[in-house]
Amino acid sequence: MATFAAMVAIAVLAVATVADAASTPAAATTTKSPPVIYIFGDSMSDVGNNNYLLLSLAKCNYPWYGIDYKTGYPTGRFTNGRTIGDIMAAKFGSPPPVPFLSLYMTDDEVLGGVNFASGGAGLLNETGIYFVQYLSFDNQISSFEQIKNAMIAKIGKKAAEETVNGAIFQIGHGSNDYVNNFLRPFMADGIMYTHDEFIGLLVETMDRQLTRLYDLGARHIWFSGLAPLGCIPSLRVLSDDGECQDDVNAYALQFNAAAKKLLEGLNARLPGARMSLSDCYSIVMELIDHPQKYGFKTSHTSCCAVDTTVGGLCLPTAQLCADRKDFVFWDAYHTSDAANQIIADRLFADPRRRRAAAQALIAPFLCGNSGSCPVSRRCSPKEKKVHEAPVCVG
Repeated sequence: MATFAAMVAIAVLAVATVADAASTPAAATTTKSPPVIYIFGDSMSDVGNNNYLLLSLAKCNYPWYGIDYKTGYPTGRFTNGRTIGDIMAAKFGSPPPVPFLSLYMTDDEVLGGVNFASGGAGLLNETGIYFVQYLSFDNQISSFEQIKNAMIAKIGKKAAEETVNGAIFQIGHGSNDYVNNFLRPFMADGIMYTHDEFIGLLVETMDRQLTRLYDLGARHIWFSGLAPLGCIPSLRVLSDDGECQDDVNAYALQFNAAAKKLLEGLNARLPGARMSLSDCYSIVMELIDHPQKYGFKTSHTSCCAVDTTVGGLCLPTAQLCADRKDFVFWDAYHTSDAANQIIADRLFADPRRRRAAAQALIAPFLCGNSGSCPVSRRCSPKEKKVHEAPVCVG
């Protein structure tokens, strides 16, 4: 037993080293058993779910989207190539999680990573309502519950629980609650609530939703903070001088602070929860303020030059920029493949994120059941009697 525990301890250190070194996809591929990754979000993360919704008005399944993806064809991703979620998955040595709506619940793919993101979606169910069909965050959580039930039917409850407990949950919601809700003059929330009240509504909703995910087995949750929304091309063109809208950026920062406080509270309240906020704001703002530093030339407008058109999407009639790698933004709302690579690299470079990655990779081996065991804790005598091969380390 002592020899086995020592071997596990060495494996834990090795995994942590891999996670620390995994700033490129090549480094991550040295990990033999990458974690399962579940992605929840909006159009920044959608990999084709909305293509399966007949009435959805939030689709991009036409040229020029996907022009720089590996197939060269549109995939339902709202960019010219990969999403940040695609790139982050590669850093773990995992394939891009497949769109939920492409699956049958009897598919073996339900055992792997799944992407539930849907263009137009938000934390609030009313957000994006004028897109007719989409999967709100509540819908996405219900979809995950279907996946978990399908996993239980295939591999049994214990194995399904261990898989989910050790999985990484990447969540990117909140942007549409502003851009396609609170900031829209024809949406009720912007009329009914002050911004402080709206923040309260969002946080209360997030609390319920993340607790529900926790109850379904989620432990490792990475929530993406809002980017500087006032600087996206579609909002920049509405300012008097074409510069960023400082008041909207202030909203984003206030939301991020409230979300961080909520996540810290959930970690304290829910045993084994490891929820963290990604600082997307400073990363994207640096790309906008200093594009040349990262190999870009333009950050105030989009490659497709559609900042003022209805919808702001890169339609087939759009005139593409000469060099797509010069632009931080692909269309009026979404960053380009090249920018997504930089953002993912910077997110993964955060030491806290790498430690969380290591914890997620070894979680299935700790305590052996619920995933609620802290990484650095010795098994209690009771646990040693319950588990055949206790490997809690400390």
